[in-house]
Amino acid sequence: MLVDVRQADAGRAEESHTGLPRPRSHQPHASHAQVALYGIYEISKVMALPERLEVTLARVLHLMSSFLDMRHGLIALLGEDGSPDTVVGSGWSEATAKRYLAHLPERAIGQIVVTQMPLVVENMREDPLFETWDFSAWGGSEGVVSFIGVPIKDRGHVIGTLTVDGLGADEPTLHFDEDVRFLTMVANLMGQTVRLQRLIARDRERMLEEQNRLAKTLARSGEEVAAVALTAPSFQIPSGIVGNSPALRAVMDKVVIVARSQSTVLLRGESGTGKELFARSLHQLSPRKDRPFITVNCAALPESVLESELFGHEKGAFTGASSARKGRFELADGGTLFLDEIGEISPSFQAKLLRVLQEGEFDRVGGSSTVRVDVRLVAATNRDLEDAVARGQFRADLYYRISVVPIFLPPLRERQADIPLLATEFLRRFNSENGTELTLTDTAVSVLTGCRFPGNVRELENCVRRTATFARGLRIVGGDFACRHDECLSSVLWKIGRSEKARSGSEASAGGGPTGGLPGGAARPFTPAPDVVPPQACPSRDHCSVAGGPASEKSERERLIEAMDAAGWVQAKAARLLGLTPRQIGYALRKHDIPIQKF
Repeated sequence: MLVDVRQADAGRAEESHTGLPRPRSHQPHASHAQVALYGIYEISKVMALPERLEVTLARVLHLMSSFLDMRHGLIALLGEDGSPDTVVGSGWSEATAKRYLAHLPERAIGQIVVTQMPLVVENMREDPLFETWDFSAWGGSEGVVSFIGVPIKDRGHVIGTLTVDGLGADEPTLHFDEDVRFLTMVANLMGQTVRLQRLIARDRERMLEEQNRLAKTLARSGEEVAAVALTAPSFQIPSGIVGNSPALRAVMDKVVIVARSQSTVLLRGESGTGKELFARSLHQLSPRKDRPFITVNCAALPESVLESELFGHEKGAFTGASSARKGRFELADGGTLFLDEIGEISPSFQAKLLRVLQEGEFDRVGGSSTVRVDVRLVAATNRDLEDAVARGQFRADLYYRISVVPIFLPPLRERQADIPLLATEFLRRFNSENGTELTLTDTAVSVLTGCRFPGNVRELENCVRRTATFARGLRIVGGDFACRHDECLSSVLWKIGRSEKARSGSEASAGGGPTGGLPGGAARPFTPAPDVVPPQACPSRDHCSVAGGPASEKSERERLIEAMDAAGWVQAKAARLLGLTPRQIGYALRKHDIPIQKF
């Protein structure tokens, strides 16, 4: 029967030490309704955790043992053909999964599925449904074994069963009326959880199929698109992307193809690589080009404001809402919505955004009517979303929804051939804004191409504008740049970042924690992107690759090979030499196609 608990505070005090409700033999008296309500509350918290379905169901059974006088619990989920395809029991593990399937009471399960009604058996030994049941194999051969089974339903259809049994010396231990009601409520929660899990799984499979289809289309059409769309020696699409390097051409090949579809796109890359420009290119090259293109920076707004910005609000929804207002989703109806820094939104808002992306509908803040929209989503982030998903900071279902077609934007150090074109364009804009006629000399171009620009295109533009502002003549020469006078801000940030990273590593190895001893876990001034070998900024005048100066610094591939050689091809040691993690080293080795040498 349901366990009696009266003093909730005392129960919670003991629960805080164990993580589970108190054992039934130690719980004070309370009404069965209170116990059932508390049990449903605890079970609903377990079902809300982002775990595998089997793990979640096993935890539910373990928790149920604290509220019922049950000996064993068994959950059987049915496949499309009606046969059990997932069976989870008390103390379930991967190793014991087959054992529970072998001990499944098939006749009892069949009756529950056919009748769609709970099944109650006071004594399994005397019931014909269990005449062939091996009680000794199930544990215990003496006493009265009682049984309760309830169907797990999804919108009126039975998708599984939840069964428990109890062992008493002379009479049943299960209190049938109360326990059946409790198990029916638990089964309803399970039905919703199973349905959501299966929807997510099907959604993920569909998106992976779409991603594979697009990848095949890219492979077939890449040469044709490159020949037709990028035949000019230098190109500039309407959004203002300038360049002609192989890395940029490869990205633009994908943009031209992906723009034709309605698939959701996730732009990945370091800060300053121009994600908004590429998002605008996707819109301008798509069939939606004549419809709105709306942008939202998710990191710039708090959650309460972001919800109103995206979904809109009704008049009087909150203080200051003097009139109804459309959100960005409505404004982008028929067009494209660009969500920049999507990795910064809170977990609670991620659930709200997921509903819009799945159903194409939402409610305004303070509203009661549902609004439907047709919007193509383009998202962008410089965060490692896979790591955020693993840490539970980003929902896996939202990750699969936005990452249908991921496009990785190359950092500027991988497209150095574009630096002269970009610098010339930035200087042209400066001249147009300020009424000047400045030009770049060969030595100025040499200084720019010799820098690594950790801040990418944004840093290059700032560098050109700063230098043009202080230029004394009409021709910008190498000596006009800040790095030639040891005043490069990027160099300062890079040196601070490296010193903080080194200090963090030393303190972490001594137990200092992941924040490296910074007060309050403050962020470091500059940290390289996690998926690449960190760039080397222009640290001083002596390290610039100007004409007649020292030779250009080694490429990332060469520095990576040197570090691996020095570490005896042990990735963990090479990671310490380069100030990276082993995971980043592994990514860089695959990126540069460097075979691992074994000794």
